[in-house]
Amino acid sequence: MPRRAPPERPTEASLHEAALAHLARYATTEAGLARVLGNRVRAWARAAGVEDEAGLADARAAIARVVARLAAAGAVSDTAYASGRAQSLARSGRSRAAIAARLAAKGAGEAARAAIEAALPDRDAELAAALIALRRRRAGPFAASPPDQQALRRALAALARAGFPRPVAEAAVAMDMAEAEARIARFRR
Repeated sequence: MPRRAPPERPTEASLHEAALAHLARYATTEAGLARVLGNRVRAWARAAGVEDEAGLADARAAIARVVARLAAAGAVSDTAYASGRAQSLARSGRSRAAIAARLAAKGAGEAARAAIEAALPDRDAELAAALIALRRRRAGPFAASPPDQQALRRALAALARAGFPRPVAEAAVAMDMAEAEARIARFRR
């Protein structure tokens, strides 16, 4: 069985092409793109048997240059990613804390704070997000039968675990279904 030739050393040009291919399919942050390209370089190093740090230093520098060039061109933007993702998460019933955690995990950095503020600008928006979370769980105003005390406690606990503040959670659980649906509809407009 013939031995496979080791893959070619990643160059700045090949990393740029890989970055463009990734960006064509996925929205990401600068840190996320650097992570993807770093994984590619590590896979090459394993396949080629490169273990010295000097061999990888050039590739790491090329990754930094590629990410900086794409960020300067506007192809990858932490601000745009954070804004879009925060809006999407808020409309799916996530709290400020949950959105902040997701954006931090993706490396959105400083852009996350402004994006969260734009997605959930006030208490009414956060209340609507809590109502969306309750509707997804079929709890609170969306329960099939009138909730008893235990069901209300479970709904409050679920909202607390999701990161909603207690006053928002209590207001969401106490709301009637017609008003809850109206608030959700206004929020999603």
